[in-house]
Amino acid sequence: MRYDLKSAKELAVRVCIAAGASKAAATSLAEATVAAECSGRRSVGFAHLPDYLDGFLCGRIASTEEPALSFPTPALIQVDAKGGIAQLGFDRAFEELHTRASVYGVTIFTLKNSYTAGELGYYVRRLARKGLVALAATNGCALLAAGQSSEAVYGTNPLAFAAPVDNRAPLVIDQASSATAFVNIRQAAEQGEMIPEGWAIDRKGQATMDSREAIKGALLAFGGTRGANIALMVEVLAAGTTGGNWSLDAPSFEDGSDSPGAGLFIVALNPELLAPGFSARLASQIERLSSKGIHIPGGSCTEDEIEIDLPSSLVAALEEYCLP
Repeated sequence: MRYDLKSAKELAVRVCIAAGASKAAATSLAEATVAAECSGRRSVGFAHLPDYLDGFLCGRIASTEEPALSFPTPALIQVDAKGGIAQLGFDRAFEELHTRASVYGVTIFTLKNSYTAGELGYYVRRLARKGLVALAATNGCALLAAGQSSEAVYGTNPLAFAAPVDNRAPLVIDQASSATAFVNIRQAAEQGEMIPEGWAIDRKGQATMDSREAIKGALLAFGGTRGANIALMVEVLAAGTTGGNWSLDAPSFEDGSDSPGAGLFIVALNPELLAPGFSARLASQIERLSSKGIHIPGGSCTEDEIEIDLPSSLVAALEEYCLP
């Protein structure tokens, strides 16, 4: 089924409210869901929305809590999501984050006690559109094994980075510490498909290409020890500095009634205060790299440029949340 962006947002808002979300939470989540589709991250777009809807219904997400903001120093913003969604907490702090980073040169945003953050690139991309360079880290429940252990100890623990570029969409890099996202393993298991070697281990700690066995086991880090080190770095930023749950302590985002209590860490800086003409200079560098065949990640749609195609089975599943 095909939707323009306005209709897609209306669909997302409607099903979120039907699942018990406040209008504010529904609107924030709808914007982020459609943005993920536009950026090509469909696995964390509408396909991921049922996880949020079930979370609202089962209590893993506080449906109507309003995030609490505090400012320990002029360049620090702390948010307690109170069991709600990270997207709403970010929305509530966005203007302050933009203003303070523009004025002071750098501002750090931390958020704790939230559901999983969804598409991490969404947060930094919005800041880059305001002329800021931004780096984000987030964690979640333990899904990733590291070292010699077969036990999951970290979340997929992604990092995202974005920078403004003159006359084009921002440069955006968004990648997990794991070899793939958990939702890709889950989707393969639902469809009975095999997965590539190196993605996961089974519950006995043995390498597996069977997606259904991988679901019972753990994901692997990309690049072995190097990826695991990045996962640990993200863990320190996203859980340590925010006061959020360590991944080992985070309840599942799929089951139960307890919030994962995840953390989100973002640092935003004003590059023009350091290097005037930054965005134009970066645009020239990107053009030079592109001429050499280098793929430059980033870019997203506008309401005039794209329609979203959703599987009819997914739309039907979403509409079920609206039934009495």
